[in-house]
Amino acid sequence: MRNHLNNTDTKAVLLVGGLGTRLREIIPSTPKPLATVGNRPFLELLIRQLVSQGIRHLILCTGYLAEQIEKEFGDGSELGATIEYSREPRPLGTAGAVKFAQGFLQGASEFLVMNGDSFLELDLGEFMRFHRAHGGLATIAVVPVENAGRYGTVHLDTDNRVTGFSEKTGDNSPGLINAGIYIFKPGVLEYIPDGPASLEKEVFPRLIDYGVYAARQQGLFIDIGTPDDYTHAQNLFDRLRRATGQTTAS
Repeated sequence: MRNHLNNTDTKAVLLVGGLGTRLREIIPSTPKPLATVGNRPFLELLIRQLVSQGIRHLILCTGYLAEQIEKEFGDGSELGATIEYSREPRPLGTAGAVKFAQGFLQGASEFLVMNGDSFLELDLGEFMRFHRAHGGLATIAVVPVENAGRYGTVHLDTDNRVTGFSEKTGDNSPGLINAGIYIFKPGVLEYIPDGPASLEKEVFPRLIDYGVYAARQQGLFIDIGTPDDYTHAQNLFDRLRRATGQTTAS
């Protein structure tokens, strides 16, 4: 049974400022997180997933076409959330966006970070308990896939501690991949430089010696980064909607 996080003070940082160049042929004038899946913006599904599990204080790291996202969701009240916006002055990458938003995270003992172009069916309460039990600076949600070559893989020891990362290989080997959902202690911010930087390529490799753990997930994982993936997400809309706590279309 999913663990609802009642009255949680945990904040969630959503990375929604990317350029989305690979989807431009489908949505030429719309930011990728607003691409519709079924009859809903993809980002709305992520927000509803968080709210349904008790996380209601959200920071959206916007950039490309930020005004469209801000107009769509406003202060978040219509979805039962409180939304603040950290608008990047220029593209900062996944790590740079988190660093730029640190003013919204003052006093937080931990915070959640999510990519705005992927969806993972998971129990956030269990994910947080895993993070606290292992005591690392960061915890990554990972999922097993048959073809890990297009994503890059995460390597673990027997205690689920991350020992290394492999870049995209292009082959069809199975493996564990980073699903784009993390829990960070505030200390992570000390390892992120000011300006553009990547969590995946620059920050996580630096953090390995200080304790990065990976929580294995078995739920549905989907991203909308390419036209093929975006089409696949359309076919999974009903399942995605159920994973956000909605039982009927509205």
